[in-house]
Amino acid sequence: MRFFIALTLLACFLVPTARAVDSPALDARRKALNDLLAEQWEYTLRTSPTFASILGDKRWNDKLDDGSQKAIDENIAATRDFLKRFEAINTTGFPDQEKLNKALMVRDLKNGVDGVKFRDWEMPVSQISGPHLDLPQFVSLISFTSLKDYEDYLSRLRQIPRVFDETEIQMRKGMAEGLMPWRTLVEKVPGQCDKITGGKLEESPFALPFAKMPDSISAADQKRLREEGLALVKDKVNPAYVKFTKFVKNEYAPKGRSEPGIWALPDGQERYAFRVKQSTTTNLTPGEIHQIGLAQVQEIEAKMLGVAKQLGYNDLKSFGKATNDNPKVHPKSREEILDLYRKYLGQMEAKLPDLFGRLPKAKLEVKPIEEFNEKDASTHYNQPAQDGSRPGYVMVNTGDFTHRTTLDVETTAYHEGLPGHHMQIAIAQEVTDLPPFRQNEYYTAYTEGWALYSERLGKELGFFQDPYSYYGHLQDDMLRAIRLVVDTGFHYKHWSREQVVNFFHDHSTIDEVEVQSETDRYASWPAQALGYKIGQLEILKLRAYAKAELGDKFDIRGFHDQVLGGGALPMDVLGDRIHEWVATQKAAR
Repeated sequence: MRFFIALTLLACFLVPTARAVDSPALDARRKALNDLLAEQWEYTLRTSPTFASILGDKRWNDKLDDGSQKAIDENIAATRDFLKRFEAINTTGFPDQEKLNKALMVRDLKNGVDGVKFRDWEMPVSQISGPHLDLPQFVSLISFTSLKDYEDYLSRLRQIPRVFDETEIQMRKGMAEGLMPWRTLVEKVPGQCDKITGGKLEESPFALPFAKMPDSISAADQKRLREEGLALVKDKVNPAYVKFTKFVKNEYAPKGRSEPGIWALPDGQERYAFRVKQSTTTNLTPGEIHQIGLAQVQEIEAKMLGVAKQLGYNDLKSFGKATNDNPKVHPKSREEILDLYRKYLGQMEAKLPDLFGRLPKAKLEVKPIEEFNEKDASTHYNQPAQDGSRPGYVMVNTGDFTHRTTLDVETTAYHEGLPGHHMQIAIAQEVTDLPPFRQNEYYTAYTEGWALYSERLGKELGFFQDPYSYYGHLQDDMLRAIRLVVDTGFHYKHWSREQVVNFFHDHSTIDEVEVQSETDRYASWPAQALGYKIGQLEILKLRAYAKAELGDKFDIRGFHDQVLGGGALPMDVLGDRIHEWVATQKAAR
């Protein structure tokens, strides 16, 4: 839910004009906008208590989100009402950034209203998302520092059966209306549920907060909380999972759609076009994106072949086979993978002042992905709490490590951690002159495009000294190029799963386990993967423009600070911001 208005090159010179026409009426309009932004943000937190807790706001810490139809309908009505009220505010004479605040919010709200007709809430479960995965992952994202935190958590455990019941109601509506995920993927869900509930009670992810409790809580209270918490997991949480598992396995999964592409759903073509625009924040069509992907694949493939030949191999297939048989690029343990991430993040952190004028205050740590989720989850980043109570985490998939290689560890460390997601998200949270919704904004093309762009900064700093690690960097860049081809292949060109897998095999040496999980991801999350490469290409284009215009006056630190200093932005708005910065730099000469 947020939006945009284009900025002109002379926008920075409009602020004095706004001051010149200051008046009580103007002040009242500016206050009305800021008050409405605050009201909308408060509404967001109140109706998304889990999101509020992740940010460190514990006012609704005893509640889980309401997924009832009543709550869904009320949220739609509230979104339409907020949109109408924001649109009614006249921003004539406002400072530039306040105009942008309104424009981005209107853009988001319109996007939310436009998406209502697709009823995505009736397909709330897949192998990568849904309450069966979101709830246990959520436990690791909140802090437990006081007796009240634990009392609130007990309240949340009691609500888990309600969450599953609400989810099942929406899934049944989807069944009745032909809104079904691909059967091949939803068949994985029962096994995921069994893994969460099948172990020892005290090893349940829902029991982890009781394993070690703060010393500030008395021994008697610790004993009481632990006993009550484990009883709730046994008597409330696990039975809810069992009931949900039975429904998915016996009723839901058998009716999953037979085709992987979203085109097979009602309004499939329009649905995909909507998601493509959401993900890329551009006007590129699926057909145009497919062609960009093919061109990128060809370009990166040539670079990969160059590295393979440097290492003594004439083609990628023979290099890939030799790599799979090379024990030096296979981790010996889970801990070895984690240590490599820490090594690469450490060397990058030391070089950050060469690339950025502003550095994040929030710390970054490396943790393994929970074992119940490692089969279907990729290495990813979890943002820090905005109040500073929790650092950011690079969550590393260490599962099935004997079948993985270490080729991509270095580039993934730069993408997920520094200077990728952690730099961008933590800095946005810390820009105090942005309203909260912009501090926590997310646009796939911007956020993932920045992270993919960040991988290249490692090469510019002289990293990727090991040719195998550099090959891994190129291979990951190839993965994002392949995504443009196969995502549009699935959902626009009606490709089969076999066609997608074969395209991977023909143009990469990516681990087979990753090929399979990535293929499933694109089928279950249409268009999301398009934002990475499209965003990266746009940032590279903007950097080339700034460098060409400013010549020897171009400052890479200034450029990066401009890219990160306004929070997440749609690609068109980021372009306006960089053009404005270049104009200002020229004027200052």
